[in-house]
Amino acid sequence: MSEVSALVSRLAQALPPRGWMLATAESCTGGLIAAACTELAGSSAWFDRAVVSYSNEAKSELLGVDAALIAAHGAVSEPVARAMAEGVLARSKAQVAVAVTGIAGPGGGSPDKPVGTVWLAWACRGHATHAAVHRFAGDRAEVRRQTCVVALDGVLALAQAAGVSSSASSAC
Repeated sequence: MSEVSALVSRLAQALPPRGWMLATAESCTGGLIAAACTELAGSSAWFDRAVVSYSNEAKSELLGVDAALIAAHGAVSEPVARAMAEGVLARSKAQVAVAVTGIAGPGGGSPDKPVGTVWLAWACRGHATHAAVHRFAGDRAEVRRQTCVVALDGVLALAQAAGVSSSASSAC
């Protein structure tokens, strides 16, 4: 079992007892996180939806990310990752969301944002959004795989930190 599949299996055990659903907003992974989640039979019990917002226009139109925010900080930035996570959460019935935006390569990097730079953000209803930047090594496929692992691991950590609750609105 791959590392991603193992994390998805753990999410399938952690989210339903909390009454939680997951939503994803993906740019550089192009839907890989959602695909990994929905590959598991029964994922409809805990996976709500995914938005692949690869272009800046999609980030604005589908997730409500302010175009001025993208212009000011770039698509690969903490403010945009946070806005993506908050946008998909607001447009779903999920209790937790993860968003990813980055430069998977092989091109597109810059001195400030080299290939492998990925911003991730996790949003929970009623709580502050958390974000982190990673600089992954490897080719495009490896950067995307590592992004999936970190994204899913972050959702699992939030679920475990929240503990089991009988309320779907339990805190992250």
